[in-house]
Amino acid sequence: MKVSETSLTAKITGAKSAAELISTLGKAANNHAGESNQVVRFVANSRSRNDFACELGIFEMPPAADLPGLFDFRTRTERDDRDFNAVFLVPTGIGAEIGGHSGDSGPVGKLLAAACDNLITHPNVGNAADINELPANSLYVEGSVIADLLMGNVELRPVRANRLVLLMEQHTDPWFMDATLNMASAARAAAGFDIREVVVLSKNFSMRSVYAPSGRAAGVVEGLESVFEALDRRRGEYDAVAVASLIKVPSHYHEDYFADSADIMVNPWGGVEAMLTHTLSRKYRLPTAHAPMMTSREVQTMDFGPVDPRKAAEPVSCTYLFSVLKGLQRSPGICAASGNPGASGRIGAENIHCLVIPDGCIGLPTLAALAQKIPIIAVRGNRNCMKNDLENLPGAQAGVFKVDNYLEAVGVMTALRSGVSLESVRRPIGMTKLSYEAGA
Repeated sequence: MKVSETSLTAKITGAKSAAELISTLGKAANNHAGESNQVVRFVANSRSRNDFACELGIFEMPPAADLPGLFDFRTRTERDDRDFNAVFLVPTGIGAEIGGHSGDSGPVGKLLAAACDNLITHPNVGNAADINELPANSLYVEGSVIADLLMGNVELRPVRANRLVLLMEQHTDPWFMDATLNMASAARAAAGFDIREVVVLSKNFSMRSVYAPSGRAAGVVEGLESVFEALDRRRGEYDAVAVASLIKVPSHYHEDYFADSADIMVNPWGGVEAMLTHTLSRKYRLPTAHAPMMTSREVQTMDFGPVDPRKAAEPVSCTYLFSVLKGLQRSPGICAASGNPGASGRIGAENIHCLVIPDGCIGLPTLAALAQKIPIIAVRGNRNCMKNDLENLPGAQAGVFKVDNYLEAVGVMTALRSGVSLESVRRPIGMTKLSYEAGA
């Protein structure tokens, strides 16, 4: 079983609304994948007048008949304003200046969480090897599940704690397996996490990092049968899944990446991790996150000297695992959409009030937010390798707010939360529109 990326140029002529655009892109993507495969990840990296240049993550397994497809869209019928809930995304593998390295958008997550009742975000924001400082009102949710949430297909059920299972590959050097087991033990003894079992897989699978034509980090995942067998055998015994495994990259990538003070090299590991967790989350409908195992002691003992602070969490860790365990410990459950989530304490598309993203990023969360009439706050200052103009999307004129930085984003969130129109706090303010009905 294999997960890999492919490119697609999708014609979008005639799509007059965001919902129509989702349908058009979905048909093109699913036709490209074929009936025996399913799309598990979708990115539009650039747009011309009549088409999108897209990159798709394809899983070589037919989609489940009883689950919504990636491009299935349910329009929310109302908005529940009892709480103010925001979604914060920094897509993995796009070289974002803030959040493109090792949990370096975590402080932004803390800032945005202070401006809402609940902040829904994903592992790329909070995971910094052994550091995860996302606040208590943040919900740690795998990226494909957030897309399903905004598409109206799932709801999130807050939990007090999850039962965790940790899947671990066999390493040629037992020291790394011992370190992984010891980290799990430390999480149990010092943090109180309920880690039911550390499972050594019967056979290793393969994760290999590659770069897509757009410059995004992506990859290839093969041999997932042993992962599925281990999870299927333990169904009902766990609520969330952590995976610790190797990622193959050229040996010089380690030195190239940490020595890159010019910030040219996109982090090569995160993209293929997202492909794995998207696949597992869609198959099992459970919270899932990945921690890369160190490949060798030679890599473990590399001396990079002082590194860019955004990357510094990684050279001081030997497992990269604790942030994953901490995030999964309270990651919300994933439920089918009921259409009335607020009444049961769950969070669905009806309960989302804004989406905060780096400017230029178009994936299903962006398109779904526009289709659901959820305001999008696009941050220009978080530069990345995506080449899209959000203002050209259907519905963008009323639904996209461009800001220069995350401090301004908090201002827009606060205005939305308090019901203050943005035009009323800016100058000049235009004249009030006066209209006469016929015959007046």
